[in-house]
Amino acid sequence: MLTLEAINSGYGAAQVLRDLSLSVAPGEILCLLGRNGAGKTTTMQTIMGLLPLMSGRITLDGQEISCLPPHEVPRAGVGYIPQGRRLFTGLSVAQNLEIGLQVRKSGPEVLEEVLELFPRLRERMDQPAQTLSGGEQQMLATARALCLRPKALLLDEPTEGLQPSMIEAIRQVIVKMRDTGVAILLVEQRVDAVLSVADRVAFIENGRNGETLDAEALRADHSIVDRYVGV
Repeated sequence: MLTLEAINSGYGAAQVLRDLSLSVAPGEILCLLGRNGAGKTTTMQTIMGLLPLMSGRITLDGQEISCLPPHEVPRAGVGYIPQGRRLFTGLSVAQNLEIGLQVRKSGPEVLEEVLELFPRLRERMDQPAQTLSGGEQQMLATARALCLRPKALLLDEPTEGLQPSMIEAIRQVIVKMRDTGVAILLVEQRVDAVLSVADRVAFIENGRNGETLDAEALRADHSIVDRYVGV
């Protein structure tokens, strides 16, 4: 289980998160929803150690990861697909995947599992990442994170700018990872896409906890979503 316990974080003296607490169980998709600037990406970056904690604690399966340097967080089992993908664009698809495999010393069987999820990447192994389409780049970023065999997977706006067929392909992989027992924290602006895959939805407002509700309740009453993310 990925657990955030009353974390406070921000950028230098500018505090963004204020006593934020979340938990994501194995085999669960928790979607983090809120308006622009609410602190969603800050939450992701804090989990990964890219922003320092002012206070609070983050654990994965009981191991504190908030005390680790950023390069050790993936080794502990946290996969991160940031907004904008952050691929090594000058390297080939195969080389990007190899970097993911090296993080936790995953073997060739893990690469094969990942390529079965993304058969299009198998056809482009020698192609530079920068020459892929936007959807293919998102597939590669996701595949690289899955090469870690993560216990927890963080996805920040994974469907941004993608055509419907690519969105559906990414959605199917997210659901498959959930079904294998991965704890998934998903940030997504497309509310309908969120509600189609989420088990629970946690709202964040001005860096603080809002309500956390079963997705089924939100599918039945959309007014709650409008209250937190409506303009």
